[in-house]
Amino acid sequence: MIEPVLLTATRILTFDGQRALTNASGFFFERDQRLFLVTSRHVLIDKASRHFPDRIEIELHIDRANVAAASGFSIPLYRDGGSLWRQGHDAAGDVDVAVIEVERAALPLATVYRAFTPAHLLAPQHQVEVGASLLVVGFPLGFHDTLHHMPVVRHAVIASSFGLRFQGLGYFLTDARTHRGTSGAPVVMRVAQDEAALGDLPWMLLGVHSARLDVNSRDQQVDEALGLNCAWYADILLALTGP
Repeated sequence: MIEPVLLTATRILTFDGQRALTNASGFFFERDQRLFLVTSRHVLIDKASRHFPDRIEIELHIDRANVAAASGFSIPLYRDGGSLWRQGHDAAGDVDVAVIEVERAALPLATVYRAFTPAHLLAPQHQVEVGASLLVVGFPLGFHDTLHHMPVVRHAVIASSFGLRFQGLGYFLTDARTHRGTSGAPVVMRVAQDEAALGDLPWMLLGVHSARLDVNSRDQQVDEALGLNCAWYADILLALTGP
């Protein structure tokens, strides 16, 4: 039996034509019968590092009876000169989250996946305490179960006041050991199994992991890295997946 939360995540490979570029993480989000792939915006375009892929490829499970059966699924990033993804921004500037719609009709008929929905987003009246336990579900350095095509999880805790925009930006901090390739991974918190609206996926989607956070003044010969990370608030998905 496979825990459903593992089936929400997928490994992303970026390409420029046939040239492989990077590994990253992503996950599925469903709203109004539409299916979206969510990842970090810098996975799809990053001017600072001159990262300009023209397509991505994700791994899909294609046989319910054989978890080792998987297939690559290519998604173009541009059409007729325009980008096909939506990226987030708010009053403070760009939000490092992007979504691209997945054409359900093009998926293999036996595709096996799970998707978060708006019901998995935290309601305004709910509170999350600093230090609360989280999981980051992704593919650090591209590492994963290569036989069963499954992600790995890293344990994390909330490291800043949840609900406050850290330094005025649209993210909160997590304390976790992360690596390149985790960008775009879902940051989730377990909830009570009796949450009827969540079914057999009893996890709240709190954020989208973006990057490690460091301080410019750190002496790299003396001081260890902070071990802190940026996770953009997941409620941005409501804006990005709307009409």
